[in-house]
Amino acid sequence: MLIDSHCHLDFPDFAADIAGVVARAEAAGVSRMLTISTRVAKADTYRAIAEAHGAVWYTVGTHPHGAGEEPDVPAEAIAALTDHPRCIGIGEAGFDYHYADAAPEAVQERVLRAHIEAARASALPLVIHSRDADAHMEAVLTDEMRKRPFTGVLHCFSSGRRLAEAGVELGLFVSFSGIVTFRRSHELRDIARAVPRDRILVETDAPFLAPEPHRGRTNEPAYTADTARSLAATLDIPFEDFARASTDNFHRLFTKAERA
Repeated sequence: MLIDSHCHLDFPDFAADIAGVVARAEAAGVSRMLTISTRVAKADTYRAIAEAHGAVWYTVGTHPHGAGEEPDVPAEAIAALTDHPRCIGIGEAGFDYHYADAAPEAVQERVLRAHIEAARASALPLVIHSRDADAHMEAVLTDEMRKRPFTGVLHCFSSGRRLAEAGVELGLFVSFSGIVTFRRSHELRDIARAVPRDRILVETDAPFLAPEPHRGRTNEPAYTADTARSLAATLDIPFEDFARASTDNFHRLFTKAERA
């Protein structure tokens, strides 16, 4: 059994066929998936998807691309939205400095710190987005962990080795997407080999970043299996062992998620 630890089932790519997406995932051995929030204002949408599909959990939070739209949502308000039994995490929140029109760094940091506090208040893990922001992310996570620990995962990891090492040192998990299957992702595969086996998760980030051999297509949770096979080969372990370990890791992090 595999779990897609990060996908976006609310995106327009899936609007006409969420049931089909879920069915194809289950047929591929991906029995559960976590649909990730990009806006707190859409919490009802994520809840409705999870209620309609028993294989789906969801999170609540503001993606850094939306930080300028939701710059001041209090941590208490975010935490209050997690009472639903299928809401198992906070985020995704973090830093994304890739685009010139991104929200100011100070705004993204304020939003991230609010989500960290919401993770503490709800006792749920934080899904962390970091792109072109390694040093700033490490500094904020280190500062917040010193104040009071929280749990979380560096999702869709494509940053440098130092951030992976820092995340592991801080007790975080590291999740790999289809990027790890790309031919030129040698450094990323080296990073995956260095992450402790009990800290690795697997994801799609669907509809983005379809793994080989589906690259160029709309990604979907069923393709978690392809990324998992690539990671198993990278780590030189049997696929079944990787599937079991990554699923166990998911449940050690997302403790609110009931096992199938």
